[in-house]
Amino acid sequence: MDHLLAAVDLGSNSFRLSVGRVVHSDGIPQIFSIDRLKETVRLAAGLDDKNVLSPEAIQRAVDVLQRFGERIQDFSPDQVRAVATNTFRVARNIDELLPRAEAALGFPIEIIPGHEEARLIFSGVAHELPPSKEGRLVVDIGGGSTEFIIGKGLEPKLMKSLHIGCVSYTKAYFPNGKVTEKAFEKAELAASKEIEVISKTYRKMGWEQAFGSSGSAKAIIAVLQSSGYSDYGITLDGMLALKQELIRFGSAQSPKIKGLKTDRAEVLPAGLAIMIAIFRSLEIDIMRQGEGALRVGVLYDMLGRRIASDKRDETVKIFMDRYHIDTKQAYRVKNIALSLYDSLPSHHADDIRLALSWAADLHEIGLSISQLSFYKHTAYVLEHADMPGFSRDDQRRLSILTLVQQGRLSKTNIQHFTTDKWQAILCLRLAILFARKRQNQKLEGLSLTATPNKQIILSLDKTWLDKHPLTRYSLELEAQEWQAVGFDFRLKE
Repeated sequence: MDHLLAAVDLGSNSFRLSVGRVVHSDGIPQIFSIDRLKETVRLAAGLDDKNVLSPEAIQRAVDVLQRFGERIQDFSPDQVRAVATNTFRVARNIDELLPRAEAALGFPIEIIPGHEEARLIFSGVAHELPPSKEGRLVVDIGGGSTEFIIGKGLEPKLMKSLHIGCVSYTKAYFPNGKVTEKAFEKAELAASKEIEVISKTYRKMGWEQAFGSSGSAKAIIAVLQSSGYSDYGITLDGMLALKQELIRFGSAQSPKIKGLKTDRAEVLPAGLAIMIAIFRSLEIDIMRQGEGALRVGVLYDMLGRRIASDKRDETVKIFMDRYHIDTKQAYRVKNIALSLYDSLPSHHADDIRLALSWAADLHEIGLSISQLSFYKHTAYVLEHADMPGFSRDDQRRLSILTLVQQGRLSKTNIQHFTTDKWQAILCLRLAILFARKRQNQKLEGLSLTATPNKQIILSLDKTWLDKHPLTRYSLELEAQEWQAVGFDFRLKE
């Protein structure tokens, strides 16, 4: 089992599970698919005009995830990564779905931002294609969003996620599968307006090959080739011919339309309208099928984390350089914080320890904006910036850790945090306090005890404290701050 990895892709149209086997050839790891599951959920169709998911849509999702959960129930947590996309991002009642979904699957679910979805999609497609130095455009029409990526090799250079999707457009323009010329006109115009924001930038960068990686692209290619509208791939002429047949018949049920799977019939017109708008806006001549996409990108991202090439580490380094972080101070704070955290007897979650490490590296980002309340600027940047490799939950965790790195603890509901989380905050605050002089020093007699029942005991050598009156005073204030939010903090000499 140790050589298996599982990726769960919770899209707005379909849920997918991919199990891959890791094989090393000449020292280079590769992933070979050994099992795949796909179920059409139409989650985005369950959103009302206020972006509230219906109970029926939530139940459909939970039922599918229970089946997926049975397939991977013997996997360990480090073998599984589940990512959720646009509908999970926009649903206002996601708190009703997420706990039930995680319980059904048996593993945590990450809601990833659009730019991270785009990065993983490109990685998945690129890993399934022959190596090439040519620029590649990858387009993924999902149920609720469409991702546009230009990259070379395995690296994306330009990424964007737009709010156009085959399920949401079906609901808006082709309800009940009814197709009219007017509906196509409205859908294409709406998609073109969204794509107009990026079209000039993308055309300027350019590419040599274009690939469609979604179920919509695969369905369009299958229909065009099987129905005789195209000899190879997707072309604008072929799509326009298919569009006329859909309009003539009034739905995707025309006997002249070949190669269309039953589960794609309802969303084919919307997917086609979006693709036509993409071709016209970006001036694409031909688009080929790109395999892999998000689920494969997730598998390779997991593999990267296993072999110590976590994309998030690379992002942190880039941010440290971009925001001119004092690296010596960052590493000084990190070493103290992790040393304190690791000394605590409770069993710590790896994701919290990683977050503490990254928060220490990035805690002074806000200084590049303003020294006044810099920690607020830091928290804002870490929550809202595009951070490749990081899920939305990852970024929120970093934001909270850095927001309370100093000042009032009452600005968060820290008394309700998990033990691991408030202990990480404690260690970061103490580390920053001890590193205030921005120079290395020996902290004599330092030890920390922090128990789940909110008891904190910090011990330091009395002689050392006598020589450092500012640190003593700061620690006494720190104790008062924790006591004010219900913790029993004692400074022991």
